[in-house]
Amino acid sequence: MKPHNQCVKPNTVSEDMQTLNTPLKRTTVAVWLFTQLLATGSAHADERESLEQLRATTTNLIELLVQEGVLSKQKADTLLQKAAADAKASQQASQQAELHDDVKNEVNKAMDEKTVRVQYIPQHVKQAMREEIEHDVMEKLNYKAGERLGVPEWIDRISFHGDIRLRGQADEFPGDNDDFVTLNNDLRRSMNLENSSEERRRARIRARLAADMRINDWLTGGLQLVTGVQNTPVTPNQTEGIAQGKYQFTLDRAFLQAKPAEWATVTGGRFANPFMYTDMLWDPDLAFDGFTATFTPKINDRLTSFTTVGAFPIEEVESSSVNKARDKWLYSLQTGIKWTAPNKSSVKVAAAYHDFKNVEGQLNTVGLNDYSGTAPEWRQRGNNTFDINANNLGTPGQGSIIGLASKFELINLMAQVDLMNFDPVHVTFTGDYVRNIGFDQNEVLQRTGNLYKKENEGYNVRIDVGNNSFLGPYVQNVNAHEWQVSLGYKYLEADAVMDGFTDSNFRLGGTNAKGWYMYANYAVDKNAWISARYMSADSISGPLDPITGSSQQQNFSVDVLLIDLNARF
Repeated sequence: MKPHNQCVKPNTVSEDMQTLNTPLKRTTVAVWLFTQLLATGSAHADERESLEQLRATTTNLIELLVQEGVLSKQKADTLLQKAAADAKASQQASQQAELHDDVKNEVNKAMDEKTVRVQYIPQHVKQAMREEIEHDVMEKLNYKAGERLGVPEWIDRISFHGDIRLRGQADEFPGDNDDFVTLNNDLRRSMNLENSSEERRRARIRARLAADMRINDWLTGGLQLVTGVQNTPVTPNQTEGIAQGKYQFTLDRAFLQAKPAEWATVTGGRFANPFMYTDMLWDPDLAFDGFTATFTPKINDRLTSFTTVGAFPIEEVESSSVNKARDKWLYSLQTGIKWTAPNKSSVKVAAAYHDFKNVEGQLNTVGLNDYSGTAPEWRQRGNNTFDINANNLGTPGQGSIIGLASKFELINLMAQVDLMNFDPVHVTFTGDYVRNIGFDQNEVLQRTGNLYKKENEGYNVRIDVGNNSFLGPYVQNVNAHEWQVSLGYKYLEADAVMDGFTDSNFRLGGTNAKGWYMYANYAVDKNAWISARYMSADSISGPLDPITGSSQQQNFSVDVLLIDLNARF
């Protein structure tokens, strides 16, 4: 017999079995071989052939011991079952180790692809790279895990996101404001107000829940539910109050977006504003219905052009022999260019043309309501107006119907300079100018019978300093302690734009307003931030006196303070 401390090699086991003449020796060798069998689960591929010989030899030995009466049949079966179970567990552990190596290799590969060698990487860039890499790796691993676990493949093609905003709002009115009844009753510029003198405090809430869908390589889609009253397209705010019952949560986005080329997208349905804009023209919460196409061909490494065209229904009118109003549409074109400097500073300029069709009012024929449908379904305040039903006011059952005096055909010029000299802090200057070339004093006089002053221009200037995470109506990823402050001045004459679609907070919405505004944002943690906005706005002018032709004074000023707590998920 070999010395006790010498290992028995697999190819000598058969020879040694002939020397096992005693039960004690046979038992000792069987126990040793059994321990070797348990250790074979994690062996490498080049050892497996020898290990299979060892397993066969050990099995034969155990059977021999049973025949010799050293082991019982029950104990032998138990030993073999335990050996098989331990081998299976060891194999699973080996597979897990291989999966861990696969994940590590994927991460290293992604890091190699995403890493840019620079002398210094700002923290926010590191964070963005880390999140992008994690997303890429998890996308691949989720797909593999879905195959293993039987999870439906379509789950990986849908992602959900949303936000909640809690707001405190204070509306302050100076003592010299005109009474709101007087302001409303002047049909040449009806103000559509319910209060002009009493301070107002409100707790308000906005909640949005959206789903983004990747249908295939070239087609995506989206849905969004939002709070807010249904008769306004410009604000999703819901005023809080126990007595009013349940909040409304309605569909605000539903669209499909095709990408036939890397530089082209086509979108249809109800979707977010597709243009470069400020809230002078469009409220940030305004949704666009219809179809739009955007083209962004790259000129070179520094220059990129962008062009957006669209057709958007505003209000469908069922025309007939007794209803001569026509469908109201918006046709738009915007084109621009963006230049990016080596340090990521940029200059962006754009020019746009927006043509509103059939939005101006028409006088009803005497005794008929044939043009009542030309009245706007939604408006705020500020545009010059007139009574569409003026010819029928003496008829029983007939009342005033407010229509818009001017046509609206807008030329919009916009420029934005974003300086990255203090990265990650942005210094951004924005300028916006609009003129309504659709206003024609003589045409308006002939159509309405009223004389209106030409007030068809507006401008908005603004500076933002801080992290650009807070810009835009949909704040994306915000990191703790990011901040931004803004200061701006807005001047918007009565018929510069349609008052129904401009910012709903500045002077409580509408046109014929001028004043300063200040914003501030601070992230208390990741995707949680507080914001404050203060806007002080006054009226620019009043309607013309029908006798003297001079502009009358119309006093309506508002200071609005908004304090928000925002959370994104």
